[in-house]
Amino acid sequence: MRSDVRDNEDGHRFELERNGQIAFATYERRGSNLVIRHVEAAIPLRGTGAAGDLMRGVAEIARSEGRRITPLCGYAFAWIRRHKEYGDLLN
Repeated sequence: MRSDVRDNEDGHRFELERNGQIAFATYERRGSNLVIRHVEAAIPLRGTGAAGDLMRGVAEIARSEGRRITPLCGYAFAWIRRHKEYGDLLN
C-alpha cells in the first residue's frame, strides 16, 4: 500500500498533506513503541477521512519498523480499535 504520510523527524510528527492543508500526529519513538500523543487535522480536512488516512499510514510505518503503537490520543486509540487489521499493533 502506498502512503503519502511523511515522517517529519525534526518536528516529531507524521504529516499528511491534502489540498495544501495538513493532518498530523505527534509522536515519540520509545524503545519498540511508537507513542502517538496527538492527532489533528486542519479544519478544512475534518470529515474528509484525512485523519483516518494519516493513521493508516502511521500504522503501516509502525508495522514496517517492527513497533507497537501506544496511543495517548483518544482519536488514535479509537481508530486502531475500529480497524482490526491493525489491532496487533496496539500496546
